[in-house]
Amino acid sequence: MSTRLLSHSLTLGRRSLVKMLRTPEQLVDVTMQPIIFVVMFVYLLGGAVSGSTSEYLTFLLPAIMVQTVVFASVPTGVNLNADIKKGVFDRFRSLPIARSAPLLGAVLGDMVRFVVCVVVLLGFGYALGFRIGTDPLSALAGCLLVMVFAFSLIWVSVLLGVTAREPGSVQGIMFLAMFPLTFGTNMITPTETLPGWLQWWVKVNPVTDVMEAARGLLTSGPVAGPVTSTLLWSAGLFAVFFPLAVRAYRRTT
Repeated sequence: MSTRLLSHSLTLGRRSLVKMLRTPEQLVDVTMQPIIFVVMFVYLLGGAVSGSTSEYLTFLLPAIMVQTVVFASVPTGVNLNADIKKGVFDRFRSLPIARSAPLLGAVLGDMVRFVVCVVVLLGFGYALGFRIGTDPLSALAGCLLVMVFAFSLIWVSVLLGVTAREPGSVQGIMFLAMFPLTFGTNMITPTETLPGWLQWWVKVNPVTDVMEAARGLLTSGPVAGPVTSTLLWSAGLFAVFFPLAVRAYRRTT
């Protein structure tokens, strides 16, 4: 990435942050939503799945972190599509800036939402009794790994944002994909308790690997396989969807 592109992207990323500060309700999905999911699943299912809510909280919270940042990638494409329809990106095109800078700026600005999600979720989990079972560096690595995957997955949303006709279409398509990706995992219950046909999907689902990696790095457990798979999936998603999104953006604008 050239210095010029990075500078322009950071400047436009600051624009996204300013918009976020002026409309803080945009953070509801990364603050209130994970809290609601944690409370609902822990106290409705904790006793049945793990025998105690404290054990289930340890099992569930890293997976909820992954689920929330995956869902949080949806508004990026929706907001991009809305800005394109309003003509905002036509103004960017007239400026002497790198062509892909508006896309990178939007993504970098939205990465702050992921940081907010992680901080809020860990803080709330700590208040409920969640404790990191490894060490601070491993826990930090787990959080960063989740964000790396989210950064790669977000380009799917960006691609839809610059190609779809309406913001509602982006939201509908993304949510249709996100539900099987996040709930078709071992987020709520261990894989071995699921029907055979569903176990197959859980095992090939890349989000399962991210959840297993986050669990291992935050609460202890095997991490080599899940971390490797997560990094490979992240590299693959970025390698495919970043150039596709940039090419589609150049054609659209």
